[in-house]
Amino acid sequence: MRLPALLSFVGFVLVIAATFCPLLRPFHLANWDAYDLNKPYAMVILLIAVVGIIGTVFNQVKISRLAAWLSLALIFVFYIAAILKVKTSFSFIPFHSIAGFLTNQLNFKWGWLLLFFGGLLSVGGTLVSKKASNFKID
Repeated sequence: MRLPALLSFVGFVLVIAATFCPLLRPFHLANWDAYDLNKPYAMVILLIAVVGIIGTVFNQVKISRLAAWLSLALIFVFYIAAILKVKTSFSFIPFHSIAGFLTNQLNFKWGWLLLFFGGLLSVGGTLVSKKASNFKID
């Protein structure tokens, strides 16, 4: 397996693992992962990562590259949606100070870093050309 393919593989595995990591902590009570935030969207991210792993294992560079870019785009859109949801969660409260206090109680966790790092690693592994990567792991 080539080193870029190994990087893509590790990136896709990190994306899968990061969907189970804590992404949001509301009111310091519980940790929510991607499936607690939006289950269908998290399943799509998981499916794209599995397709990327299959493309990497079977040395299908175009499928791996497409899956890597799709997973990174989906992660970015998921993060923007989470930010917008947190900012507008308590907009129905007429007192801005109370709404601001409650909004500050929704904390983003370390799972986002792992999710973005996995997406970037999978894209980085697909960007390296075959000529530049003569190093093979047996």
